Amino acid sequence: MAFFRNTAVNMLNAHYGLHQIAIAGGGAFMLAFLLKAGVETPFIFLALVGILATRFIFRPLVVPLAPYLGLRNLLVLGTFLSAFQYLFIAQVKGLDGWMLAWLIAGGIGDTVYWSSYHAFFAALGDHDHRGSQLGVREAIVALVGIVSPVLAGWALVAFGPNAAFGATTFFLLVSALPLFFTPNIPVAKSAPGAFKAAIPGFKYFLADGGTVAGFYFCWQIVLFQSLHESYIAFGGALAFASLIAAVGGMFLGRLIDHGHGRRAVYLSVGLYIATIIARALSQDHAGLAIAANAIGALVIGLYIPTMMTPVYNLAKRAPCVLRFHVACEGGWDLGGAAGCLLLAFLAWFGVPLWVGILTALAGVTWSAAMLLRYYGEHPDVQVLPPDPVLDTQPLP
Repeated sequence: MAFFRNTAVNMLNAHYGLHQIAIAGGGAFMLAFLLKAGVETPFIFLALVGILATRFIFRPLVVPLAPYLGLRNLLVLGTFLSAFQYLFIAQVKGLDGWMLAWLIAGGIGDTVYWSSYHAFFAALGDHDHRGSQLGVREAIVALVGIVSPVLAGWALVAFGPNAAFGATTFFLLVSALPLFFTPNIPVAKSAPGAFKAAIPGFKYFLADGGTVAGFYFCWQIVLFQSLHESYIAFGGALAFASLIAAVGGMFLGRLIDHGHGRRAVYLSVGLYIATIIARALSQDHAGLAIAANAIGALVIGLYIPTMMTPVYNLAKRAPCVLRFHVACEGGWDLGGAAGCLLLAFLAWFGVPLWVGILTALAGVTWSAAMLLRYYGEHPDVQVLPPDPVLDTQPLP
């Protein structure tokens, strides 16, 4: 397994595994907790719009910091900043000041974290093993997701939100440790043409953000309500889904690396569309909702390597990998904000939430068209020349 020989990617995946212990734990319960705190559904969607708008506004500030910090240190900073949003959400009692603080802290922290994380993964990864390295990452996510939501649900019931979300903050802080065993990749102060080169990635992320609004955000509320707003049942459903998904990403990652990208698109997107429809049909049916959630986790394990392989490969060829992903994440913010704004509008007028889930069909269809075009033009994932911006000694 040659794709395990990249020590830096292995350490980055170790970081991501610890990070996902927190995200699959307390992070997965944020919308459910807001419902329990008395925040009505339209306002939850508007809060998500606020977070994504905050991310979009602050995202340009990431680029000026990068030349002074380097990609690794920027990712460490983002990890620390993103951790503290959970201390704020634990205090939310409704539409109050704590909710506003959570919104701002989450927006700023996620802005720094996700832009630098995707850039770092793209810079450290290998073109010829990109799909497999992504598959390993998604397999780790699935494995930690088996235990984390069960423990988080139990902690919320047994000890309350301060303990549960405090543990989430702790694991996010600890997740920074493996990063110190990776090289600190420099970022140029200027990179002409960087944002123009990011247009294809921007489109991928714009479509994905719109998809996630219905497929994930709206679905989290539907699933929680279908399980009678039980933290224990919700955590169990998430754990079962991760168990089903544990091997899916690894399988499809190897498929992509062997030149079968178009087949991967047909498989993952076909299952994606079927899952969206199944989730819409399962509202208020606990058994069907648990099954639809489990299938959805498998779909994500298949779809993420399919979508992110071209994105990361395009990023590594771009004049600046960080600026590429700053633009991409900006597209995700716009797509997600537009999708959540539509969901808030529908919920405000009493439209059933299953309709909101179906809004994801538009984004995933657009993604499929772009991915089929990419893999048609690149039947084999090839090793490309090193990016001149990255072809330097690591920063101290």
